[in-house]
Amino acid sequence: MIDKTAVRNAATIIVLRDRATEPKVLMGQRGAKAVFMPSMFVFPGGAVDADDGDAPLAAPVPSPCVERLCENCEGDMSHALAAAAIRELWEETGQILGRPGDWPGAPHADWADFAATGHLPDASHLQFVFRAITPPGRPRRFDARFFLTDAEKLQSDPDDFSRASDELSLLQWIPLAKAREFDLPFITEVVLAEVEQRAHDPSPPESVPFFSNNDQNRAFSRLKGQIKRNDPTG
Repeated sequence: MIDKTAVRNAATIIVLRDRATEPKVLMGQRGAKAVFMPSMFVFPGGAVDADDGDAPLAAPVPSPCVERLCENCEGDMSHALAAAAIRELWEETGQILGRPGDWPGAPHADWADFAATGHLPDASHLQFVFRAITPPGRPRRFDARFFLTDAEKLQSDPDDFSRASDELSLLQWIPLAKAREFDLPFITEVVLAEVEQRAHDPSPPESVPFFSNNDQNRAFSRLKGQIKRNDPTG
């Protein structure tokens, strides 16, 4: 059974469209009865599943993103986090970030529909841009890593949401300039400000903002790839 009070690793994906002209981001609305962030507009994303670390990637997350994902972590979760972001994008929007290819062996249940499209998940176009831990006292807590990718890298029609699940409604491409007019979680507003700074620059950021919000240290820092893994022994 999942401990609902534990901080779970999670991945969120921000898909940016029309980057050079009028940048837009793909967002949808969570259900009114959702336990976490009900009725709010969010990016596709969710918790890392047990099988995400075993999903075959056509290509891994590039450097320096891997080093920054490993900073202040126990071990290298870059593969599982990237896979989770791609899977959540597929499940919640029906969009495919991958390369044509056959899976080696039978895919796990969570990946069966993605594999049936004839693609392998491709993490080479993901850029790690933000990390935040949900503050204490919330009904769900996540250690969320936010990835940015370009809509041009999708292997699917960006306007076709027919294969999306019902977890997000009103899926749409929202102009960055109008995104704050929607009902957004606070952290989404903060991330949008970071995306606005990155919209016209495809290169990795000099560092990645990190809101730790853990029980002992509610602090803001920046991840630069200087790996300092958490020591569970203290």
